Amino acid sequence: MSKRALSVTREQSFPEWYQEAVRDGDMAEQSPVRGCMIIKPWGWGVWERVQAELDQRIKDTGHENCYFPLFIPMSFIAKEAEHVEGFAKEMAVVTHHRLKNEGGKLVLDPDAKLEEPLIVRPTSETIIGDAFQRWVKSYRDLPLLINQWANVVRWEMRTRLFLRTAEFLWQEGHTAHADREDAMAETRKMLEVYREFSETVLAMPVIAGEKPANERFPGADNTYSIEAMMQDGKALQAGTSHYLGTHFAEAQNIQFQNQDGKLTFCHTTSWGVSTRLIGGVIMSHGDDDGLRMPPKIAPRQIVIVPMLRDKPEDAELKAYCAELEAELKAQGIRVLVDLKPIKSAEKRWNWVRRGAPVIIEIGGRDAAGGNVTFMRRDKLRDGDKVISHTQARAEFVTGAKTLLEAIQSVLYAEAKARLDGNIVTTMTTFADLEAYYGASAGDDEGGEFKGWAGVMWAKPEGAALEAVAERLKALKLTIRNAPLEQPPVEGKTCLFTGEPAKEYVLIGRSY
Repeated sequence: MSKRALSVTREQSFPEWYQEAVRDGDMAEQSPVRGCMIIKPWGWGVWERVQAELDQRIKDTGHENCYFPLFIPMSFIAKEAEHVEGFAKEMAVVTHHRLKNEGGKLVLDPDAKLEEPLIVRPTSETIIGDAFQRWVKSYRDLPLLINQWANVVRWEMRTRLFLRTAEFLWQEGHTAHADREDAMAETRKMLEVYREFSETVLAMPVIAGEKPANERFPGADNTYSIEAMMQDGKALQAGTSHYLGTHFAEAQNIQFQNQDGKLTFCHTTSWGVSTRLIGGVIMSHGDDDGLRMPPKIAPRQIVIVPMLRDKPEDAELKAYCAELEAELKAQGIRVLVDLKPIKSAEKRWNWVRRGAPVIIEIGGRDAAGGNVTFMRRDKLRDGDKVISHTQARAEFVTGAKTLLEAIQSVLYAEAKARLDGNIVTTMTTFADLEAYYGASAGDDEGGEFKGWAGVMWAKPEGAALEAVAERLKALKLTIRNAPLEQPPVEGKTCLFTGEPAKEYVLIGRSY
């Protein structure tokens, strides 16, 4: 095998490859605070594109942005018993508001202990619910549709950049409705927003469906998710949408006067995606040379690398690149001329590892002939050979947007083929599942690619559901969701119990 831009291949160790791809792709790095990350400019540029694209979709569906405090009184969290139980082990708690110097050391000032501890926001249902009970008085105030872009803290013990960190960035939508029908319509609508966004912007195909009862958001009646398949066969929960019933409304006293003049509780929803999406993009599209960014979220869609020689003719070459840059910008393309004083070959591979969709190298002959020599990051190699293409400058500029659209389509098609081709639907007994997955593979160190299993089940509840979850846990598996598009279940039997099937579900190992 010829040398690749990364020192570890996906086949050798997918977890190590991921960490190297993030680092060498200049996306993020570990911070001095355990479990938290520093998002570097290239990674932040990707998040800005994600925000811009998704924020417009959120506003187009009638929601308005706002902001709520980072700190939540502990009494607010405690009002919803199932909610507090679900997040209790992950909460960061503020108990004092001041330090003092004792013998040259900073210590907590016992006189500055808070009367009520504050929770660092793990999610905002409770504090937003408190505001909703003031904002909602009449059916005329409904539906109330808001969203906020924020950071949250969940004290994770085992972290991985973008995928699971103690602090991460996200958007969280919160809405209140007059009845269950309207709230459920909102829940499903936002799930579809996430599905469309993931597939058309991130080029990451997903399956939308409902989570089983044991995987629901704490306090929710129904939780829906979009699930994406990574290149190691594991599932990534890429977004969730929750119908919360009236639980939070009852806890926070969110009531309104209906058209009959009676007070009734609102039905609420919440939904969100996070910087985890960036991890999904990396694991969906990256190769052994590094990242491959879908053009729609690449901070720079085209990068121009002039092959400078520290000679007088460099000025002419720079001028040629500047003209090309201006022509591409006029097409609405995000383009950069990289003039850093380092070798052009090093600059080229830096952009390969970052995943810039198109990398142009301009030498003296290109400028003299009015040409453009470029590489497509989605199709960098033919076997071991790096492929470059040469076109007349005018022809390249005219077709640049079409080229970027083609790259977006190729990345989606590759990921879609992986998803569609790696869901096994022939298993009918738990023994089949055991034989296929085995009990030892699939931990964080990788393991053989297995994809997902699509199986029939009887949709058990309570203790019977917990028993199923424990059997799956022994194989390091979970039920991902029950797809919204269901195959016929008549005449089928449950893989776990042999009883008549009620539903088709997807099972896999996950992040």
